[in-house]
Amino acid sequence: MTVSLDNSKAVYQGIKDAGIKFITALPETWLVYLLQLADEDPEMCLIEVAKEEEAVGIAAGAYFAGEPNILLMQNHGFLAAINGIVSLAMLYRVPLCMLIAHRGHMGEPYPWHTQGGIVTEPVLRALNIPFDYARDPQKVGKQIREAHTYSLSSLSPVALMLSRDLMED
Repeated sequence: MTVSLDNSKAVYQGIKDAGIKFITALPETWLVYLLQLADEDPEMCLIEVAKEEEAVGIAAGAYFAGEPNILLMQNHGFLAAINGIVSLAMLYRVPLCMLIAHRGHMGEPYPWHTQGGIVTEPVLRALNIPFDYARDPQKVGKQIREAHTYSLSSLSPVALMLSRDLMED
């Protein structure tokens, strides 16, 4: 597996084009280039966390401070952050735009990712969190803008799943 640098650049440009200047993230293989790009960008504030639930709290604080933000996480991280998503973002109607590296679906070679991949979509549906899949680097920028806008207009969490087609060469 090789992470696509070109497609990661397309995702990062989509984040910037959406007016995002604040990212919370937990490092993950598919996100490596996104984190490097954000870390090297003097116009971007990148906060790396030890647990994704921390990222939810930081993103909520950024929202209340008027700072457009986005979360980067893997689907296992999304599952680990459910308490913060439900008891903070959903309860207090905090827009939360999540870009989720969707590991563990068809073609996944690593068994430690498969169980999280199997349950991610059903959990999103159970929580009534709107989501879409990003598969095409030509369309991902528009999808990021639309997901961020939707999180703001609905005052709720929204997820854009970064697929294997997008994130791997």
